Formats: sequence, structure tokens, C-alpha cells
Amino acid sequence: MQFDAALAAQDTFQRAETELGSDWDTAIELEGIFSSNAGSTAREAYEGLLALGVHYPQAYSFQAFCIFITWQQVTEETIAHHFQTGMRLCEAFLASHEAKDAQDIAYITELYGSFRDGLGLDEEDEIQVEFRKDTPKGGD
Repeated sequence: MQFDAALAAQDTFQRAETELGSDWDTAIELEGIFSSNAGSTAREAYEGLLALGVHYPQAYSFQAFCIFITWQQVTEETIAHHFQTGMRLCEAFLASHEAKDAQDIAYITELYGSFRDGLGLDEEDEIQVEFRKDTPKGGD
């Protein structure tokens, strides 16, 4: 990746304060737990942040933050569920029609590709490559 997802998460989190209103204090508490812990404690805080994001689907910066911390969660716990969550969040973010920060869009587009790659969605396995080679083309 051409950027640091943890730094991008910090930046977008700070911009999210006005988007979350009365839930900002909850977000600060959960983010503090997520950032300073590992394992199940961090995972629970991460899930709490994602749940908060569900209540604010139009909170542009907070949605970007959720995508960036999902990448952090992937690096902590590399399981398909986190890759799938990341893809879903990226797709929703990129499909929305609001004006967005160009840098956030570039970062999230790059992460989207990384989430897809992590699930092997853009790769052919050896059998697929051989099948394509052996498949007769027009005129064969």
C-alpha cells in the first residue's frame, strides 16, 4: 500500500467528531480501547465502532475511519470475515454520491483492491490458468 492505514484512520477519526454528535464520547472510548489493546479486547471495541457506524451511514469521515480500522483488524487477525467486511464497507463508501476527499477515495479504492486480493477474487489459480491455455480458441 502507498499509505499508512493507521495514520489515515487517525485523520478521518478526528474529522468525524461533528458527524457523530452525542455519540462522539462513545466513539472516543471505543477508539481508545481499540488503539491500545490487542486480541479479544481490541476486537470487541472494533465491533462496537462498526456498530456505531451502522447508525451513521451518511457520516463520511466515520465510514472512512471504519474502513481504515478494518484493514488494521485484518493485519491483527487475518480471517476472511474481516476481508469481506472491508469489501462491503468500501463498496458502500465508493457507491455513495456525496462529495468526498480525493485522498480518502484513493486510499479506499486501494484498500478495496487489497481486501479483494486477500480473498483471492482477482487471482486465477493454477487450474484456471491451465484450463484457459487448453481451451480451444476460435479457429482451433
